[in-house]
Amino acid sequence: MKTEATETVTPTTTTTEMQEATGSSTAQATRAKGSAATSSRRRFSLSGDKHFKIFAGSANRDLAEKVCEHLGVTLGETKLQRFADGEIYFQLLENVRGADVFLVQPTCYPVDQNLVELLIMIDALKRASAGRITVVVPYYGYARQDRKDRPRVAISSKLVADLITTAGANRALFMDLHAAQIQGFFNIPVDHMFASPVLVSYFRELNMPNLTVVSPDAGGVERARHFAQKVDAPMAIVDKRRTDINVTEVMHVIGDVKDRTCLIVDDIVDTAGTLVKTVDALLQEGATKVYACASHAVLSGPAIERIANSRLEELVVTDSIPLRPEAQRVAKIKVRSVSGLLAATIESIHMETSVSSLFN
Repeated sequence: MKTEATETVTPTTTTTEMQEATGSSTAQATRAKGSAATSSRRRFSLSGDKHFKIFAGSANRDLAEKVCEHLGVTLGETKLQRFADGEIYFQLLENVRGADVFLVQPTCYPVDQNLVELLIMIDALKRASAGRITVVVPYYGYARQDRKDRPRVAISSKLVADLITTAGANRALFMDLHAAQIQGFFNIPVDHMFASPVLVSYFRELNMPNLTVVSPDAGGVERARHFAQKVDAPMAIVDKRRTDINVTEVMHVIGDVKDRTCLIVDDIVDTAGTLVKTVDALLQEGATKVYACASHAVLSGPAIERIANSRLEELVVTDSIPLRPEAQRVAKIKVRSVSGLLAATIESIHMETSVSSLFN
């Protein structure tokens, strides 16, 4: 298999003429125009920067191309092939010596294949004398194996962090890690972004009445609380007991959901077992409608069928993971792009400006 890079059209920066201030209100308008013009110039200032490059693996090339479109640059040219036995061959087709390189590659399904692909690409960039290598991993596989919850198990999340660092990455950019403390597994700078601005914006536009934000488990309370504050809504929690891997038994709902529209907020939808049982529990407690949103649509096993047959009104996810064709045919599943947020973060890292300001 050979992956070809697709060129994107470089947007043209428009110049806004500053008008002379003739009063306090006019001066404020003028400053606003100047700020907008500066923002526009800054947004596409990377198009002429020869020391800035973005490359992508095969995991989510569409997302990488959207990021490039926001930044006004073209995706770096590479050659990616597989030998008959499945081994990966990767070659950079342009000079990266001394460049600030960003490598976009979520470690989604097939997880091991995409992870090894990421490691090989990092090694190629390191041996090509890239100035700095920043891995952009919108979805971090193995994130749920971040501790020893049973005897004689591996902490795979830490192992993957060591592999990425040892391969030669100088910096990492993640989005909605399953556990924020995974950042501590890395001995390199880590930027942890959240998809909540994109999701919050979507649900604000829906203007749903009597909204209650629901955390599907105790571990997601902080995430749900932050979301609830942004949409100015109360919060409820679903108490659950996990009996085995990917098997969950919902116990009861903590909080008032009767005659209310519920919004379940989670980071990952995998087999959708937890999601569907949470929906049923909320409806049994008197909720009128149930929506859900998640940053990462893993959707493995029977997930798509479960969602399609559930009483869920809508599931909103991001494009951190490419949606499978069968999932795209399910009307209940909506996708919002995080490409703009990732592009703004990448630009801030390259320009050495504050990333935390993007949270606002």
